[in-house]
Amino acid sequence: MTKWIRMLLAALLLFGATTPARADDAAEKAAILKVVADMEASWNRSDFTGYMAGFWNPGVTFVSGGKIQDGWQGTLDHYVRDYGGSPDRRGTLHFYDITIDILAPDAALLISHYNLARPERSQEGINTRLFRKVGGRWVIAMNHVSSYDPAVASAAK
Repeated sequence: MTKWIRMLLAALLLFGATTPARADDAAEKAAILKVVADMEASWNRSDFTGYMAGFWNPGVTFVSGGKIQDGWQGTLDHYVRDYGGSPDRRGTLHFYDITIDILAPDAALLISHYNLARPERSQEGINTRLFRKVGGRWVIAMNHVSSYDPAVASAAK
């Protein structure tokens, strides 16, 4: 009987030790999802600087189209150059199928799909993002985008 009591006590200790971590993980995931939602809203109102608030400044590494952008400012310049000017050129951005794994108290991995709906050259793709907690807030330290033209993908089926 003593063996069962020890096993029960060990299970209770283990459960008690992991419950706060799960609650903390849920809070951290919610904070990261808020960053993503704020970025999406900023993009959709043509506020590229607001969109970039979700990225680590100046240290973000941004990989897309086989290229590495030149940090935070280079990424902002890319967005203004390639997507600025009009709502049709910017499109409407939506992130979905978001999964987040908390790797450490200051690191998380996010993988999501995105859709950028535009009259010309709509995009679909996947983001792989390493979030870091810097100065008490979650920011994207590394962003890798793999995109494709949905019209080409549909034609290939």
